[in-house]
Amino acid sequence: MPMIAVETQFGCLGIEEEDGAITSLVWDGHTTGEKTPLLIEAGLQIRAYAEGRLQKFDLPLRVVGSEFQKQVCDLMSAIPFGDTRTYGDIAQDLGCPAQAVGQACGANPIPVIIPCHRVLAASGLGGFSGQGGVEGKVALLRHEGAASLLI
Repeated sequence: MPMIAVETQFGCLGIEEEDGAITSLVWDGHTTGEKTPLLIEAGLQIRAYAEGRLQKFDLPLRVVGSEFQKQVCDLMSAIPFGDTRTYGDIAQDLGCPAQAVGQACGANPIPVIIPCHRVLAASGLGGFSGQGGVEGKVALLRHEGAASLLI
């Protein structure tokens, strides 16, 4: 699958496309394959987000996973820039255990664009599957001005 890599303060983010939709974002990415118009646009949007010029991504996304995974990703995508929710909040919306939501967040294939960093544990930050673990989550939350929640 083609990938475009974008250097940011959060690391080198690699964005993958398959059949006209973004399917993955990874750290330590490398540009490979054809630079499609969608990948170029995704790269521009990631750069604009990193520079503080974009708060909401507008890209076609395809989450590969269970229906539950897709539901959690939809709810995460609805969390506005700079806001947060808890695993328990999302679990209540879906009528499931908070632990299941945490697992789905950790399996998010398109972090940053689908903002799993905006989902916190009831008593702290919770985990983060991206580069740097929880410190990466903190960096993204600080970037969005949600750092006051961390004090």
